Amino acid sequence: MSRGGKTKAREDGPERKCIVTGEVQPKAGLMRFVVGPEGQVVPDVAEKLPGRGIWVTSEREAIDTAAKKKLFSRSAKQQVTVPDNLSDMVETLLAKRVCELLALARKSGDAVAGYEKVKDMLAKEEATALIQACDGSTRGKTKLSTPHRGKYIGWLTASELGLAFGRETVIHAALGTGGLSKRVVEEAARLRGLRA
Repeated sequence: MSRGGKTKAREDGPERKCIVTGEVQPKAGLMRFVVGPEGQVVPDVAEKLPGRGIWVTSEREAIDTAAKKKLFSRSAKQQVTVPDNLSDMVETLLAKRVCELLALARKSGDAVAGYEKVKDMLAKEEATALIQACDGSTRGKTKLSTPHRGKYIGWLTASELGLAFGRETVIHAALGTGGLSKRVVEEAARLRGLRA
């Protein structure tokens, strides 16, 4: 029980408070930052760097507001240096992380690429997420539909998906039910806030 005798649901995992909005929310929708040894703000995409975490909603506007209003310094209780292109840096790091997780899922046999393989995985109801390149043909993308109660990821480029699958470009991909699928979907959701 929490304060006031209310039972708190822990379905979404740990919660953190955004320094911009002041809202407490599951940390899956937030980006963690730490203060480096030289007093600079460092994005902690993997959430493993040492130091006290500073949490910001994973949206470009929120990160830019935190930098502009010196909210990182206030939260760290010291003067910190914020890189000029912090939101761009976070977007690049998150895109790289999503591609790396997708590559691991592919190696474990939990992710497939190519129209026919994706179509087959969807038909067998083995897919938990449909992934399509944002710069792919709209006509081609409408031929596949999101799995029932599944997720859709449509904000990665064809070349980013290609990196994950060891090809030049990939338009269609799907994730199975393996352990990495949830992590790929969570990281991709954080990336969406920076690309929307």
